[in-house]
Formats: sequence, structure tokens, C-alpha cells
Amino acid sequence: MTASLLFLALLLDAAFGEPRLLWDRFPHPAVLMGRAVGFLEKRLNHGAARRAKGVLALAILAGGAIVLGWLIRLIPDFGLLEILLAAILLAQRSLVDHVRAVGDALRLSLGEGRRMVGRIVGRDTAAMDEPAVARAAIESAAENLSDGVIAPAFWFLVAGLPGILLYKVVNTADSMIGHRTPRYEDFGWASARFDDLLNLIPARLTALLIAVTHGRFDASPVILRDAPLHRSPNAGWPEAAMALVLNTALSGPRSYDGQMRAFPWVYPEGSRSPGPDTIDASCTALWRAWGGMLLVIGLIALA
Repeated sequence: MTASLLFLALLLDAAFGEPRLLWDRFPHPAVLMGRAVGFLEKRLNHGAARRAKGVLALAILAGGAIVLGWLIRLIPDFGLLEILLAAILLAQRSLVDHVRAVGDALRLSLGEGRRMVGRIVGRDTAAMDEPAVARAAIESAAENLSDGVIAPAFWFLVAGLPGILLYKVVNTADSMIGHRTPRYEDFGWASARFDDLLNLIPARLTALLIAVTHGRFDASPVILRDAPLHRSPNAGWPEAAMALVLNTALSGPRSYDGQMRAFPWVYPEGSRSPGPDTIDASCTALWRAWGGMLLVIGLIALA
């Protein structure tokens, strides 16, 4: 039953994405989760024992998500509300749209490409050349395929609506407070570590889906070699797989807050000159991986 609901939710998200008319009038669930995180951070992240307070905040967020999901499942609507909420919390269509927009902008001008990629990445964009813009978009595509599509689908399949709500609220908390800064290093520690745990399996499944749907059954040595190079324990897996299937070197040096950082290259033997066409190819890769997942979910539903 859960697999059937997920199958329909994936199709619904792919068809409609994020309807602007709806979210211009009502707050998106992710926005509400962000407000909850901000509320707890404002009231708890001060004084002593900030790590313990961060654990408490995470427990409140996680417990609330599980209870809310469980209560919604009690509504006798034959799973319709679960399908709708799962579709809203999946992000395949919107991810592809945002990444493709960078390629389209880059074809107009480098300045437009920088402006559009600045909407989806946190690094400095003002001095980027065309390959740097393309790499940033492709890396975002790979990482967000895992975080925004495969992981929430995985946790819905494992634990239904409570599972996907738990994953999304933890992932939201990590994106807001899971930073190694003086303000958040202690308070956001629990959220960051729990997010790493929840993404452990989905990140590796994402790499597998990217490789298999491109016929790269020989991808394991490259992925196992390059995934650990990433500063994240999970993001390197889909990024290494995407770099391989596109034959494009990803990561490498980039600037944050005005400081250039010498990150290692992922798949360094790949092309160092990606452009708009490579971004388009990454969008095709996103749909291929999505299609592979849909096929698996469909087979599980039939079984």
C-alpha cells in the first residue's frame, strides 16, 4: 500500500512540481518547518549547554513530525492526503526546473548564469567563469537529487507519512542550524549528525541509480575512490556518480565568504570545461535516476 501511494506521489510531483499559484497564497510545509526550527533556535540557542538544548530542539521537531504524520494517517481518505503531502515534499520537478534555468541563463550571458546559480548554491558567484557556474549547478543537481527526491521517497517507503515528515524536518533543521559556526556548532550538532544518519542509505542509493540508469555498471571503483573526498559523508556519493556519467570533473577550488578553498576534484580525469549543454545533460540524468526509482517502486507495489 505504501509503495502504491509513493508511486502516485512521484508521478504527481513530476507532473505539477511546485504550483506557484498555490504557494503564493499558502505557506509551503517546508516553510512551516523552517518557522518551527527558527522558533526553537531563537528560544533555546543561548546560554550554557547549547548542545543539550540542540538535542532537545531536535527531539521536539522529530517527535512533532512523527505524531503529525501518524494523526494524518488516521484520516479515512483512502490515502489521498498522504499522496498529496508526499508529492509536495518531493522535489524532482522543481529541482530539474531550477537546474535547467541555470543552463538557459548561461546561454544568455555569464552574468545571468551567475545570478541564477546563486539562487541554488551557497558559494560566492561574483567571480565565477562559465565552467564554475556549470559545475555548481551540476553539483547542486546531484546533491539535491539525494536530499530532495531519493531520501524523502526512501523514508516514505520505510515509514509512510511519519517517515517523510521526520526526514524533511530534520533536513530543514540541518540546512538552517547545522553549520560549523560559533552560533550553530553546538546547538546544531544533533540536527547535523541525525541528518547525516538519515541520508546514509539514500545517498548511496542515489549514486547507484545514477550509475545503473546510465549503464555504468563499472562505476564502483570511481565512486568508492572519490565519494570520500567530499567534506560531507553523503553528498560525495551522488556527486561522484554524476561526475562519472557526465565525464566532468566536479568540486575543486571554490570561494565561500570571500575566501578561496582548495577542495579536491571529484573525478579529476573528467572535462574541466562544462557548459550549458553539460547542465542539460545533468537534468537528463536526474530524470533517468528518477525513472529508475519509479520502476523499482512500481515493482514493489505490484509485489
